[in-house]
Amino acid sequence: MPTVPSTPAEIIAQLPSSFAKAKDSGDVLFFPSTVHKHSEFGVEWEITLCPALQNKPPLPIPHFDAAADAKLANGGKKFDPFAPPYVPNLHIGELKDEQEGDEYVILFNKFSVVPQHILLVTKEFHSQTSPLLPPDLVQTYRLIAAAREAGKKFFAFYNCGDNSGASQPHKHLQLIPTIEDGPPIEKLARKTPIETLDRPFSLQSLPYANHVRRLPTHLPTVSLEEQEPILSRAFLSLLDLALSTYRRDPASDDQKHNITLSYNVILTLEHMHIIPRKAETHTLAETGENLSINAMGFAGCLLVKSEREFEAVVKESVGTILENVGCKSIHEQQCEGACSM
Repeated sequence: MPTVPSTPAEIIAQLPSSFAKAKDSGDVLFFPSTVHKHSEFGVEWEITLCPALQNKPPLPIPHFDAAADAKLANGGKKFDPFAPPYVPNLHIGELKDEQEGDEYVILFNKFSVVPQHILLVTKEFHSQTSPLLPPDLVQTYRLIAAAREAGKKFFAFYNCGDNSGASQPHKHLQLIPTIEDGPPIEKLARKTPIETLDRPFSLQSLPYANHVRRLPTHLPTVSLEEQEPILSRAFLSLLDLALSTYRRDPASDDQKHNITLSYNVILTLEHMHIIPRKAETHTLAETGENLSINAMGFAGCLLVKSEREFEAVVKESVGTILENVGCKSIHEQQCEGACSM
């Protein structure tokens, strides 16, 4: 029986051949698409048109319920597509955090619009409503760094909570290859001047709340022991700002009492972004249809299923859509003295 790849470098190296095999076998369902560029707010947004997604099999609706999560964590029988036994052609490798002992499985996304779209999934069941832990951050960052070392470009994202656009309750991060050097939003982050790495900043030209930390340039090359506190401090500082932003957003009191904080995380080699959320979907004015937004939307990559939906998004503007599912920015009041753009 072949050995399962157990290092980031091994996992990244076998992605092309493994993806081709999974696609040819039908274990990965690949949906061809076309990408359209659309400029707003200093960002060249990528709107991906994928009509084939209209025929995508319906997925179970995530429950995001504490009692049900506890049942799953204790061996409950509710269907979990991220639990073993894994489909062999979707199972790429496994990672173990040397510091904490946490274990992960790397799987292909079964429903793929982007080739080699992979998932980092906790082996034990943890809820998608739970924050990222140091091992989650370190192992994800190691995969991105290994890809760069191999001449490839990946970024990661995490959809946390009811309003984040998450589709499964089992904790997982997603990694997407990109032709450009990071997602579209990363170009704006790179251009933003900052005074110190220790202070979060925001992309003030955008019409919704966003919190960003620039990561040290040497971070991909340092030891895991050094990576963990840097990534953890960045995440906690941004999460604190996201929670403060959400609490002060002029959303209804009922909404705030009934739903815990939802947010999206975007992670690249250079930056960590957190975007607090107050809604999962935006109702398109032109069509009346609900457009679900996850972290990919805030990374600069929206997904639509028809020409009609595409035209409605462009007419209404990406900024309006993201503003309506995000929160009002109060970053300047929160971080007085921070450099922003």
